[in-house]
Amino acid sequence: MNINKLRVYGNPNIGVYIFANDKIAITPPGLNEDEKKLIIETLNVELIETKIADTILVGVMIAGNNNGIILPRNTRDEEYTYLKNILKHYGLNVEILRSKNTALGNLVLVNDNAAIVGSELEKSEIIRVRNALDVEVVQKDILYLTIPGSLAVTTNNGGVIHPDVSDEELKGIEKILKVPFERATVNSGIPFIKTGLIANTYGALVGELTTGPEILRIQRGLASR
Repeated sequence: MNINKLRVYGNPNIGVYIFANDKIAITPPGLNEDEKKLIIETLNVELIETKIADTILVGVMIAGNNNGIILPRNTRDEEYTYLKNILKHYGLNVEILRSKNTALGNLVLVNDNAAIVGSELEKSEIIRVRNALDVEVVQKDILYLTIPGSLAVTTNNGGVIHPDVSDEELKGIEKILKVPFERATVNSGIPFIKTGLIANTYGALVGELTTGPEILRIQRGLASR
């Protein structure tokens, strides 16, 4: 697996800015050409630029897999229309949730096998998540926190997760998402993996402060078994 270091707007917390699956990466406007090239080549994706809810925190706002993406209720009409028109060419569903929670990237942990959503997501929204992403949805907090999407990153090959997750809880997560996980940190000890990691089945990008040992653990977690 190809893993490269990246910073966005001079910031190592790259996961808050970028969403990616195996087909596309959605980034905010303003990245330089070298940054765009690194994203495209590492993840083997096509790049789409837009704000979400008029913010650059694209990775925080979007959750999704290779079947579709979900967007928060405060997504602007023009952003939704723009994405829907583009993503239909990739066979991706686009759904806006009505949830009071808008940081969907932090709330949802998903691959093409299943989704884990935090307990703060309203029951009425679970069917929208299931329909948009075409997976089983399990409502489950991790480490007693309602933000499973910020605690881990998963692809269809593997996953990387907060180092404090117990063996028992980890086994349950692996059973739901049907991939093995590795405990790790990013950016020199940050346990909230999502903040510094963007990954798909082709490659991964880590924040520029991520150390060599951290990269080895991330690579081990995301590698095809």
